[in-house]
Amino acid sequence: MTKHINLQKNYTEFSGGYQLKLPLNIETIIPENDSVRLLSQFVEEMDLTDLYSTYERINSLSPRTLLKIVLYSYMNGDYSSRSMELNCKRDINFMFLLEGHSAPDHATLARFRSIHFAPCSKRILAEVSNLLFDLGEISGETIFIDGTKIEANANKYTFVWKKTVTKNQAKLLIKLADFVAECEQLYDIKIVYGDTVKIKHLKKLRKKLYALKEKECITFVHGIGKRKTPLQKSIEVLEEYLSKLKEYTQKIHVCGERNSYSKTDNDATFMRMKEDAMGNGQLKPAFNLQHGVDSEYITWLTIGPQPTDTTTLIPFLKEAEQHLKFKYKNITADSGYESEENYLFLEENEQLAFIKPANYEISKTRKYKNDIGKIENMDYDEISDFYICKNNKKLTVDHVKHSKSKTGYVSEKTIYKCEDCTGCLYRKECIKGNNCKTPLEERTKVLQVSKAFIKYRKEDLERIVSDEGALYRMNRSIQAEGSFGDLKQDMQFRRYLSKGTSNVLAESILLAIARNINKLHNKIQNKKTGTHLFPLKSA
Repeated sequence: MTKHINLQKNYTEFSGGYQLKLPLNIETIIPENDSVRLLSQFVEEMDLTDLYSTYERINSLSPRTLLKIVLYSYMNGDYSSRSMELNCKRDINFMFLLEGHSAPDHATLARFRSIHFAPCSKRILAEVSNLLFDLGEISGETIFIDGTKIEANANKYTFVWKKTVTKNQAKLLIKLADFVAECEQLYDIKIVYGDTVKIKHLKKLRKKLYALKEKECITFVHGIGKRKTPLQKSIEVLEEYLSKLKEYTQKIHVCGERNSYSKTDNDATFMRMKEDAMGNGQLKPAFNLQHGVDSEYITWLTIGPQPTDTTTLIPFLKEAEQHLKFKYKNITADSGYESEENYLFLEENEQLAFIKPANYEISKTRKYKNDIGKIENMDYDEISDFYICKNNKKLTVDHVKHSKSKTGYVSEKTIYKCEDCTGCLYRKECIKGNNCKTPLEERTKVLQVSKAFIKYRKEDLERIVSDEGALYRMNRSIQAEGSFGDLKQDMQFRRYLSKGTSNVLAESILLAIARNINKLHNKIQNKKTGTHLFPLKSA
């Protein structure tokens, strides 16, 4: 028997013989302990004045609802705006968040992230952290800081190295000096009245060459079989040089204090990435993501171009103090954050450093303890200010030098020099450095000592080895490093989808808030709310 089916757009015409199904209310279908209910309640309690201020006109779907949709999608490891749009049409939990409104377009969701959320992302993260603090979920006393590198949305083969560009620019300036001198002699003009050729001289030369073209009524020719005049050749070479010089200047400007950047995302810096368990990796455009974790919640984060973590601590703490309603007393971090500048900042800011010294692990080894060239293995006379080596010779103060870091911090180092190394039996074990051009027999033992750094490291080490320090160090490895494990493994986020520091920061904050709500949900369900630290295991 042949069935007659009407091929038409309205598919509801085919459901005429079926009974309407219940329940119609979405509220009754979603479980009472579903995380979507917690998310909705949490966002409703947030002050989103800054987010609403980015809108001139609000349509039927409010910014609060859009924030709920984006966050819930991130909570489930889905970061595509098109996927969010599809879920709003098919997924009952997303329909619950929509509260009867029609599904937003994917372009609306993309604009929400980049245009509206990004400018106020830091203030929204602060609002989340402050709300968790009011709920008693975070301590507000101890923060665990760690960093990781996440690949940027950029082509990994579009290298621009500052060192290479600077070298090519220097070569070009030499060529320009010869070219200008040649033009001065060829056309009987004077441009440069010094030793250095600058851009203003090139522009002046170009102006005079074009004036000469107009005066002599020279017509430029192009194509095969046409003979160019010497003036046309000179102007074309000059234009090429100017274009190249402008390109080099622009690239150096984009680099700024960085050593590299990507052409497809100028804010991304090339960094060494860890690709496998053996630590083998390659240079890729990436961002340095810093997490500050308290009670398993990400309370603050920053995005930067720094390939190392040392210079990220101070900006991180300054921003956190500026946005959060509480100030952390204890700062716990790994050895990558140790520096004299960081120690001094924490002391002046009335914060305690629980930073693992860079030599903490190696200092326990027998080889380190038996190294007679190490300052830690020499006797020191604090009153007379000198060291005594293995050969019972004094290392006295020779001079004091000051050095300035990239951040502008000026450190003071005292240079100690041995009084006499002639005929010393321990010279080979004491004096290091095989690349020195001076023969070992003619060299003298020299120590560079930063007294301030030694003082800070000693005080920090006492805190680290205490029971409190051991507790914080264990929690740092669990909580701070655990937050990156959640992002990369559980949430499968390994590469940014957007470009530019502002959008990348917004992505990172959305991920952090989504993870925090997931963490709050798990703590509530497992009855672990209000816990801040994991206890040390007793033997």
